[in-house]
Amino acid sequence: MDGVVKGSRRYRSPKRDAQAAATRAEIAAAARRLFVEHGYVRTTLADIAAEAGVALPTVKLAFGTKPAVLAAAWDHAVKDGPDQRPVAEQDWFREMLAAPDPREHLRLQVAGSRRVKGRIAPMIEAIRAAAPADAEIAALWERMQAEFLDNQRHTIRALRSKGRLRTELTEDEAADVLYTLNHPTLYHMLVVRQGWSPERYELWLARTLIEQLLEPESG
Repeated sequence: MDGVVKGSRRYRSPKRDAQAAATRAEIAAAARRLFVEHGYVRTTLADIAAEAGVALPTVKLAFGTKPAVLAAAWDHAVKDGPDQRPVAEQDWFREMLAAPDPREHLRLQVAGSRRVKGRIAPMIEAIRAAAPADAEIAALWERMQAEFLDNQRHTIRALRSKGRLRTELTEDEAADVLYTLNHPTLYHMLVVRQGWSPERYELWLARTLIEQLLEPESG
């Protein structure tokens, strides 16, 4: 019998756990759609429940609070790509690190991250807009920024090991430049708001990063 207690030990049902995980995923997906379309403030837990096709108490039982639902929606956006492995284990990322030429490294990074940005940039904007009004969301925003900056610093260190990183840039300065230009918010501004094609954005960003971060080729 599912979920029965025998003695002092509770036996869990894999089937029930899978159903609960599927329900949480559907709620997160529904919240993601609504947060992107209507914003965090205008979206209620009741709206999310209706969009997900579940009862409001189910949403509250699954996540507890609205900020927790937002965090789940962000996680859903990050993991919604065709490759469910962590970014560092994905083929494009490994190919980027293995590229001996720093220019090719940056081109591969831009191409790979562009595909991710198309998925996560709208959620990032929803979180950024909600952060000033909620301390828990503000903490999530700051954590996201710190992690993103740290990822850019890893790229800068890899580029420096391959040579040709601009000598006048310190590691922190180079990481700041990459953080700013490679940020999903800039993708959202140019592609979503200004109507650039993703391909045009990719070409522009690769060229700009090469110009800003690498020494010019001699001759």
